[in-house]
Amino acid sequence: MNPEFIVATKAHDFFSFGPIADILGYIMDMLFRFTQQFGILNIGLCIILFTLIIKILMFPLTIKQQKFTKLNAIMQPEIMAIQKKYKGKTDQQSMMKMNAETKAVYEKYGTSMTGGCLQLLIQLPILFALYRVIYNIPGYVSSVKDYFQTVVDAIGGLDAVGKLTQFATENNISLTTLTNKSGELTNTDQMIDILYKFTPDQWDKFQAFFAGNDAITSVIAEISTEIVDMNTFLGMNLAANPWNGGHISVAWLIPILAGLTQWYSTKLMTNTSSKMSDDAPGAAMMKQMNITMPLMSVFFTFTFPIGIGIYWIAQSVFTVFQQWVVNMYLNKIDMDEMIKKNVEKANKKRAKKGLPPTVISQKATANLKQIQEDEDKKEAELKRKHEKTEEQVKESTEFYNQSEPKPGSIAAKANMVKKYNEKHNK
Repeated sequence: MNPEFIVATKAHDFFSFGPIADILGYIMDMLFRFTQQFGILNIGLCIILFTLIIKILMFPLTIKQQKFTKLNAIMQPEIMAIQKKYKGKTDQQSMMKMNAETKAVYEKYGTSMTGGCLQLLIQLPILFALYRVIYNIPGYVSSVKDYFQTVVDAIGGLDAVGKLTQFATENNISLTTLTNKSGELTNTDQMIDILYKFTPDQWDKFQAFFAGNDAITSVIAEISTEIVDMNTFLGMNLAANPWNGGHISVAWLIPILAGLTQWYSTKLMTNTSSKMSDDAPGAAMMKQMNITMPLMSVFFTFTFPIGIGIYWIAQSVFTVFQQWVVNMYLNKIDMDEMIKKNVEKANKKRAKKGLPPTVISQKATANLKQIQEDEDKKEAELKRKHEKTEEQVKESTEFYNQSEPKPGSIAAKANMVKKYNEKHNK
C-alpha cells in the first residue's frame, strides 16, 4: 500500500486534531509572511523556524518532564527494593501490598505513578498535528495556498477536474491525499493537494499539457517558477520523498541525518539523570527504543515527503541544544528542596479532597545515598573475597611450579604435607 495513503488515512480518521493543526498552521503562515517581507520565499526555512518556535512554546512541558525523569532516578532504588521484596509473589494480597508500598514511595517524593504521563498526553496531540501541517502545507498555510489557488483558477477550477485527473494518471501521480482518500477529486482543495506534489519536471509537463492555451500556460509558467523556488530546499523538492524509486541521490542524506540526530538527542536525554540500572523496570525496553526509534526515523523519512525529514532533523538538533540548557538547569537544582515543594503542592491537592497531608521527608535523597553505600560495601566485600581466592590459586600454582616455595606460604605448607605423606607412604 502507498505510504502516503497510510499517513493520510491515519491522520484523517484516527487523529482528528483539526483545531490544533489550524493553530499551528496559523503560526506557520505568520512565519511565511515574515520571511516574505525580506524577499525570502522558502518553505524549508519556514519549517525550521516553525520547529524552533514550537520547541520554545513546549519548553515548560519539557522542563517538567525532565524533572520527573531525574526524580524517578532517585526513587528507582526504593521501588526496586519493594519489587525485589515481593518477587515471585503473585497472590492478590501481596500484589496489593506491593502497589500500596510503591504508591507510598511516590507520595513521599510528592509525585505520582502517572507523574510523567500528563506532559506526554499534552504533547502527543501537538506532535500529531505538527506532522499533519508539515505533510500538507497548502492545506494549513493560506499564504502558500494562494499560489496554488491561482493555478487552479487559471485552469478552470472544478471544471478542470477531468484534465488534472487525466494528467495525474498519465504521469503516475497518486490522487490520495489527507483530504482525498478515494482517489477521486471532488473540490479545489484536493486539486491543490495534488499540485503540491508536483516536481519541477512535472510542472513543465503540466504546462505542456495545456499547450495552445496561452492564458493558462503563462500563468502556470509564472506561478510554477515561484512554487518550485519556495518548495526547494538545498536543491531538494520538499514534497517529494527521498526514496524516489530506490535511485540514490543527495536526498538520501535526509533520512540518514534524521536517524543520527535523533539517536544523539535520545542519548543525551537518557543521560539527564543517573543511569538507570539494568534491573530497573523498563530499562531493557528503554535501551531497545534508543536503537529502534532512530532506525524507524530513517525508514519513515525515506517514504515521507522531504519536508517531514527536514522537520525531523531540525527537531532533533534543537532538542540537543535544548537538552544542554536543561541539563545545566537540573544540575543546579537542590533535589531535597524540589521534593519539599512537590510534597507541599501535593498536600494542597489532598486538602481539597479532605485527605490528611503527607509528611515531608527531610533529606529524602539520603535514602538513595544509604542504598548506594550498602551496595558499595557489598561490592567491596565481593572484591575482597575474589582477590583472596585469586591469591590462593596463585600460591597453589606456584607450589607446583617452584622447587622452593616461600616459607610460611600456603604453598610451603602444602609442600610439607605432601612430603609428610610421601614419607609415610613408603
